[in-house]
Amino acid sequence: FNQINFISAPYCKICGMPFENEKEANLSKICAKCASQKHITRLNRSAIIYDDFSKKLILDFKFYAKTQNANILAKWLYAAGKDIFEEGVDLIMPVPLSYRRLFGRGYNQSAILARLLSKQTKIEADVFNLKKIKHTKPQSSLSGKSRLKNVKNVFEVKAPEKIKGKRIVLIDDVLTTGATLAECAKVLLKNGAASVDTLTVARVKNNE
Repeated sequence: FNQINFISAPYCKICGMPFENEKEANLSKICAKCASQKHITRLNRSAIIYDDFSKKLILDFKFYAKTQNANILAKWLYAAGKDIFEEGVDLIMPVPLSYRRLFGRGYNQSAILARLLSKQTKIEADVFNLKKIKHTKPQSSLSGKSRLKNVKNVFEVKAPEKIKGKRIVLIDDVLTTGATLAECAKVLLKNGAASVDTLTVARVKNNE
């Protein structure tokens, strides 16, 4: 744990990416990338940097059923998402897995985190409403535009009335390019959500 690279201020107010240097942070609270393009999500936060030190902790939890790691990861999520919760959240939702992947793995790691976060915050968690209706290639095997294409039109909301007017925070384990989270957010907003924030355990620092 001493080698884990936690994300702390200063970071971009919108995407949560740490600034490279103090001078850049002093010039603006928003990074150059966010200043030049519009985000579909409201705020995006991650607890740690995805690197050689954090990778094993997350992969053990995600693929090798070391669900005992979930408690500490959920605590890190809560700390990282402090300003999201201060802005206001009505509903916590995990990024869903396809039925095939859920059956093979036996659990959705993001749903576990969503439930634990719900207990900490006393905010309702809805782990069933957002569905992945098509099985896709693992995002980790793709890059760039292929990731966007891979997740396009693969999510749906089963009961739109349950999210109408709600401020939702989406939970996932790792943010790489943000393609999956963005696609989920589009579907939630299209079905009546008031706003969508994202909260992940880790993020890749260079997420082009």
